[in-house]
Amino acid sequence: MTDNRIGGRVRIDVRGTVQGVGFRPFVHRLATELGLDGDVRNAGGCVVIRLAGKRIGDFLPRLTASAPPNASVTGVDVTGLPARDRLAPGFRIAPSTAGRGGEVPPDLATCPDCVRELFDPADRRHRYPFLSCTACGPRATILRRLPYDRVSTSMRSFPLCPACAAEYRDPADRRFHAEPIACPDCGPRLSWSATRGENALAAACAVLADGGIVAVKGLGGYQLVCDADDESAIQRLRQGKARPAKPLAVLAEGLAGARLLSFVDAAAAELLTSAEAPIVLLPRRPGASLAEGIAPGLAEIGVFLATTPLHHLLLAALSRPLVVTSGNCSGGPIVVDDADALTTLGPICDGILGHDRPIWSRYDDSVARTRHGRISLVRRARGYAPAALPLPFPAPEPVLALGAQLKHTCTLARDELAHLGPHTGDLENAETFTAFKRTAGDLLRWHQTAPDWCAHDLHPGYLSTQYARRWPETRRIPVQHHHAHVAATAAEHGVTEPFVGVALDGLGLGTDGTFWGGEILLARHRDFSRFGRFATAPMPGGAAAVRRPARMALGYLYGAESFGSPIPEHLAAGLLSRVDDQERSVVRTAVARTFNCPRASSAGRLFDAMSAFLGLCDDTSYEGEAAVRLEAAAAGHDARAALDWELHEQDGLWVYDPVPTLCDALRSTSDSPVGEVAARFHRTVAEVVVAMASKAAAAWGTDIVCLGGGVFQNSLLTARVLDGLARAGLRALAGERVPMNDGGISYGQAAVACARMNER
Repeated sequence: MTDNRIGGRVRIDVRGTVQGVGFRPFVHRLATELGLDGDVRNAGGCVVIRLAGKRIGDFLPRLTASAPPNASVTGVDVTGLPARDRLAPGFRIAPSTAGRGGEVPPDLATCPDCVRELFDPADRRHRYPFLSCTACGPRATILRRLPYDRVSTSMRSFPLCPACAAEYRDPADRRFHAEPIACPDCGPRLSWSATRGENALAAACAVLADGGIVAVKGLGGYQLVCDADDESAIQRLRQGKARPAKPLAVLAEGLAGARLLSFVDAAAAELLTSAEAPIVLLPRRPGASLAEGIAPGLAEIGVFLATTPLHHLLLAALSRPLVVTSGNCSGGPIVVDDADALTTLGPICDGILGHDRPIWSRYDDSVARTRHGRISLVRRARGYAPAALPLPFPAPEPVLALGAQLKHTCTLARDELAHLGPHTGDLENAETFTAFKRTAGDLLRWHQTAPDWCAHDLHPGYLSTQYARRWPETRRIPVQHHHAHVAATAAEHGVTEPFVGVALDGLGLGTDGTFWGGEILLARHRDFSRFGRFATAPMPGGAAAVRRPARMALGYLYGAESFGSPIPEHLAAGLLSRVDDQERSVVRTAVARTFNCPRASSAGRLFDAMSAFLGLCDDTSYEGEAAVRLEAAAAGHDARAALDWELHEQDGLWVYDPVPTLCDALRSTSDSPVGEVAARFHRTVAEVVVAMASKAAAAWGTDIVCLGGGVFQNSLLTARVLDGLARAGLRALAGERVPMNDGGISYGQAAVACARMNER
């Protein structure tokens, strides 16, 4: 805060998440309490306060110390108020004005006060599915442009009734200047075919109670809902979505309901009940009333609590946990348009519970887990995006970072902040590419920016990289995939000095034109050098080996880069018994002739191969499934000792040879449970990472190690790596507010781009 000791007349410019969180009403109450004259207004994305009076000195510290809980103040500038600015006696909320900058508020889960009203028969909003206040409700999903005023939202088509207008104008009311304010007399209404309101809700609940599937229009898109204990309904849902095995999220009725389904510690409880209200990954409670099809073969489930009044009403009516999953078909973006809901979701469900409030921005649910009492985001969307994150180096000019291909996000870097957009999905078809362009358009429109610079991945085949061609070549900043991963973690933690980056990932194009994915980097934000890597293995059939881990295991069997003997074929008898002779012959020949067998130093592909060698997953139905099953198998088993592992120096790099590890694992299956071998494999990889990172830290003269890459979504591995690095005396950092998978790539690209631009 800058306080120039101006005296009795000041102008205060407040930056951060200060719109849509009750900040102006808070300022009004504080100024009135202190007897100050003046006004407060939204100006672009900021808040401007003009004050006159004797107690300005009391006002300034309380402005930040007592701000509303969902506000985030990132900057306060105090200047003298010109004499020409005449202030009337008293304090008021003035009309908003245009301006640039500021932050877009994320959507907020229904607050306790609104929940009490929802179920109070004496309240005029009793059972109204769209009630909200300054502390909760839709924000980014209904916003067209800043400032955040009702006329700039999709609520503009719902004129306020006299009762709501009176609340909106009343400084003593908690809906004072609550922009989405509504009630049954003037706000949106539910619909079920030709039925409206309470009858529409009753019709949908009847279908769900009878084992049906309902498409529900939510905050940031449609959701598909069914009984979480009805195996038949879940299998029908999976078939309709073309999602045969990927886990489904479960909506529980309060913390008590969540605890009936899963083990909830204090950190998870706080996360579940937060205003962000993400889906939280938790250990499944044995005997819980959940169908096996929720998360087949896994001990972990995704649980969340009601985020909207409509969720609360559904749970109250049905008294059972519900599957609530994205309203889309596999590979497509979540549906937001009513017409698309009919064509895309109509064939999957038994009815559509819609409403007449438009969704202007697409937001899926966020997904998180806790680690050592701290949040770790897996998917950053509703509740978190598009809240800004700091940049380690400011952007001299605005930059749009375009992300990669999978778990796609984009980021706008401007001044000292990065505005990280929500999860879009995988950019593998026209629908998700269109969703990406719409999300990028939202960021640019909100911030009234047309950036002359973009940052992008090196891979020329990514749709995001192809989109970068809209910029002149001199205005494109290419960023290597794994450098972006570790830079994202470093940027989140405010690291500006050199650091060691450990990137364990699926695939990313390296600076040498080959596929990387198990990398130890000597890094700064602007550049890096490669210090170590995992040994390579061929990927028979390219992308086919990603979809079929058994084929990736054959690649290791017949062509792994090794510093000793290859894997003896007899050790892989179990795998070979499940692979037909034709596939085995084709793969062996392709590897020998190096035909369509790109080599990769990928940790992700090593986890896939290990999963197949142990008979856990030969074919995947979703990205990362083999590694998920490997981690699930390891859960609860004692890793009494690591498997064999070796490091070698080659061409100036330290190289981890996984062949001894794989051989030891396969030999161990003869006298050890598969789960124990899986646990020892996790311990082995963690030991390898700690050893290589320690060497890199000594060579680079730093104690900072930043982790990144999708393999670190594995909580067992990440915990072991963090503990091992800490024991080695290193400061180990992992992503928390930014996903370590490809959902954080665009933020890392933005950080790298800004560092390079500052050196021009």
